[in-house]
Amino acid sequence: MTDTPNKTPEEVRIDAGKWMRRATYASMSVATILIIAKMVAWSATESVSLLSSLLDSILDALASIVSFLAVRHALEPADHEHRFGHGKAEALAGLAQAAFIMGSAVFLLIEAVDRLFNPREIVNTEIGYAVMVFSIVLTLALVSFQKFVVNRTGSIAIKADSAHYTMDLLVNVGVIVSLFLSSMAGFGIADPLIAILIAGYILHGAWEIGTESYNMLMDRELPDEDRTKIREICVAHSEVHGVHDIRTRQAGPQVFIQLHLELDGEMRLHDVHEVSEAVMYEIMDAFPNAEVIIHEDPEGVDEVRADFA
Repeated sequence: MTDTPNKTPEEVRIDAGKWMRRATYASMSVATILIIAKMVAWSATESVSLLSSLLDSILDALASIVSFLAVRHALEPADHEHRFGHGKAEALAGLAQAAFIMGSAVFLLIEAVDRLFNPREIVNTEIGYAVMVFSIVLTLALVSFQKFVVNRTGSIAIKADSAHYTMDLLVNVGVIVSLFLSSMAGFGIADPLIAILIAGYILHGAWEIGTESYNMLMDRELPDEDRTKIREICVAHSEVHGVHDIRTRQAGPQVFIQLHLELDGEMRLHDVHEVSEAVMYEIMDAFPNAEVIIHEDPEGVDEVRADFA
């Protein structure tokens, strides 16, 4: 996630929300344009590979709408009934997107197998080429913007949406190869075979999106490098003698970090508070979307500790 120095957590949240909304508007607009273009091309060519691309764009549009609704809900601030905010709405949207993608892949497999046994001639390939090149250019621009937003906000919903369109790039290239092999090289079976390969790739992408969304819903820890960074920030303070029980999780763009600091047992309460506040703000500088909770322990106190923390 891109650092955002000199901004309060609330300013970071507002900035992230602005970019996340822009990304959802862009993805819905691109999906609508591609659906219209590919529908025209499929009607003209009757290519099952082009049909696969059309179906993928329709599902992308539905998934983008889900992302839009999820992002809007996830960005709502914490309230009386949801003290940790609404960030997990993004993970729910990710699971829905994975289901959409799997459904399209299964339908595509059925169509491709049918075309293997009932081949059809591919016609009007020039229209197919033009539409797929247009799709590649437009999708590449969208993916670049989405990756920028993901780096800036860490949004899993936008990341899932970006994964859809990244897969679309490969799908579109596959369709172009299919059209060429079927019409120019006389290899008609290439059309359904490439459609089957595309379906397999789509299923793989759906699995990855679903797994990441599931991990967020199950409060999976942040990556090891992030936990190591948190530990290094803590022990870098001259008054901190150790740190343990680091627990982390993420809900949408919001990160939650809690830990125990080991301090001199003879320190005054006021000084303990000052050290903890200093460490907290350093962690928040490194993780702008983080809510940090610190518990202070006297060094050397014997207590039950979780082995994994």
